Amino acid sequence: MLQNAIAAGELDGRTLDEDIFLEFHRRICADLVPDIAGRWRTTNVVVGDHEPPAYPLVPQRMREYALDLQTRLASLPQEPDDLWLETLAFAEGRLLSIHPFADFNGRVSRVFIDLLTRVLKLPDVDPTPDPGEPTTHYLAALRAADRNDWRPLMDIWRRRIEEGLP
Repeated sequence: MLQNAIAAGELDGRTLDEDIFLEFHRRICADLVPDIAGRWRTTNVVVGDHEPPAYPLVPQRMREYALDLQTRLASLPQEPDDLWLETLAFAEGRLLSIHPFADFNGRVSRVFIDLLTRVLKLPDVDPTPDPGEPTTHYLAALRAADRNDWRPLMDIWRRRIEEGLP
């Protein structure tokens, strides 16, 4: 299982580039839907009221996203601060905004969050919101992230980390 491999450190040191997302997707769904496993989506989609980039742009957007994330991670200060929260919000929000796969985007993002929090030596967090109001707030934060407004998702990340601390 991919989450066990992450927890065991098997992916430590991997470059966080677009290939890692393809690998995650393949490892998550190859047995269920081999035709789409480890492949960018090949159709346009609408997610709620959000229209992700057209499918021909997905490989380029994922490459740009990975490079942007690598730059953000490399420039983080030693101690966690708001820049860390913004980077985490960007990592989650932009990935979901691109919606790179035909299916299993949420699972890929949750597994990636597991890896990212491990890399940053942050508490293990569960990014799945509880039903009801927490889900409503989370979806509103993702809509804001679609517009490059990271603040609502930063607030969610602040709570996640505080709840994960001993």
